Amino acid sequence: MKQFYYKPAFPPKPAFTIGDGLILLGLAAILYGGIRLAFDAPLVVSGPEISLSPSALPWYALLSVGRMAIAYFLSLLFSLFYGYAAARNPSARKVLMPVLDVLQSVPILSFLPVVLLSLSAIFPEHIATEISAIVLIFTSQAWNITFSFYQSITTIPSELREASAIFRFSSWLRFRALELPFAAIGLIWNSMMSWSGGWFFLMAAEIFHVGSHDFRLPGLGSYLKTAAAQGNLMAVLAGTGVLILVVVLLDQFIWRPLLAWADKFKIEMVEGDEEPSSWFLDILSRSWLMDFFQRRISPLNEWLDMSFQGKDATDIAPGASLDSKRPAWQIALAVTGLLAIIYGSFMAIALMTTLSLKDWIELGVGLLATLARVFSSLVIAMLWTIPVGVAIGTNRRLASLLQPLVQVVAAIPATALFPMLLLALLRVYGGLNIAAIALMLMGTQWYLLFNVIAGAAAIPQDLRFTTDLLGLSVLDRWRTLIIPGIFPYIITGSITASGGAWNASIVAEYVEFGGKTYATTGIGATIARATGTGNYALLLAGTLVLVISVILINRLFWQRLYRLAEERYRME
Repeated sequence: MKQFYYKPAFPPKPAFTIGDGLILLGLAAILYGGIRLAFDAPLVVSGPEISLSPSALPWYALLSVGRMAIAYFLSLLFSLFYGYAAARNPSARKVLMPVLDVLQSVPILSFLPVVLLSLSAIFPEHIATEISAIVLIFTSQAWNITFSFYQSITTIPSELREASAIFRFSSWLRFRALELPFAAIGLIWNSMMSWSGGWFFLMAAEIFHVGSHDFRLPGLGSYLKTAAAQGNLMAVLAGTGVLILVVVLLDQFIWRPLLAWADKFKIEMVEGDEEPSSWFLDILSRSWLMDFFQRRISPLNEWLDMSFQGKDATDIAPGASLDSKRPAWQIALAVTGLLAIIYGSFMAIALMTTLSLKDWIELGVGLLATLARVFSSLVIAMLWTIPVGVAIGTNRRLASLLQPLVQVVAAIPATALFPMLLLALLRVYGGLNIAAIALMLMGTQWYLLFNVIAGAAAIPQDLRFTTDLLGLSVLDRWRTLIIPGIFPYIITGSITASGGAWNASIVAEYVEFGGKTYATTGIGATIARATGTGNYALLLAGTLVLVISVILINRLFWQRLYRLAEERYRME
């Protein structure tokens, strides 16, 4: 019988290393390089007019879905390669995981102005805006999928690893037959969450203001943001209705068939009570074209398996030493990169020295205020997402009813409804503070919910039957089965949810609506104000302070829980 295997955790590693310092210096150099390019951007940029006519919505929806699809395809490729390299290669993990920590800690909305302005100095305005929108959506999707894939590979049961070794699977065959199927359920649920996160940032991706620069792209996000800025309630409702229709269509034609197909990869000794179903998958499985493609793909899979069999170059044994002699061009490239990092970081520090003591105090106080809001939103999210996620993940009938509803609600951009929520909460004591927490919650609670659902759905049915036979109470069942089973997923969801909350602070703490500006104390408000006024020194300082703070929180808190999940809470 499977059980959760408990093993002493590794001793904690340093929270901050020299490698982290080099990565941060490299990030500062990149930001400074982008800011220098931004100085050469056109002084005034104005995008196309956004029509609020309902007849424009189908075309706008097609454009937005296209951008989301491109960003998701890039995110999935990045996650598979990056997560696999970090999980399978201990040497690469020491570099890749700290880099991933930094990347997912960078606030998207504070990095976007630098990307937009620097690209507009190189490419034509429309191309620069399109690339920037895809980059923003990519960064809102990729980290969640990458963490999920990494967590799945590192928690594969030992008996399955031993079986693949006994059958002498190559790296490719092990990836295709073991690792990817084992991670499939988590990948699909986190892909759904990543699309929901992409919808949340779509409004910021398709219409963005930096000083005199007005970047706009036709799409659902720009339609909703323009309608909200003009207070056009009918246009907001029309745009939201089309968005809900798109989400329902994606659920019926993509996500539900994928979940029904991936159910065969669950690790369990008995058949579930009620398997997930999809009418569209049933139609496809009976179609002649699908059978034709399967007959054509099977020989290709066999050819790939035979071609890669025996080639195991991706596995590097711990402690194995590579040839210490490196080509001259690699040494020259490393030296050039190091010199560029030193120069860029020196110039970035010089730029930040222009800030006054008042600016640094504002950043410090704002950081503490935003930290309190992030913590509050995360606690509130855990209180309801864990029981609801477990209920959905363990009850197929309930999942078939609530899954589409959850996807629809999660996909509605909170930024579109936030101005109306703000006006309602401004009359309450501490109105904007409560509204900021509400927006963080609306944008990040879904990361937790979808991960908990994936974790609960992955608990084997035979273990649930065993708890029933033993007559365990509800409390004992949660203590011995449910919490250990979903613990890795809770940590993955919490990391991505907290990262999303830090990002959401930029739009939650500084709001423009109806010609008025509403702001509260917070580092998100400081970054948003620096963006609007074109204060690049404050924008750079705020971004770096936020990144360093999130990294320290991840290393001192989340990473230790991640190690605990990896070493103690796995099914063996």
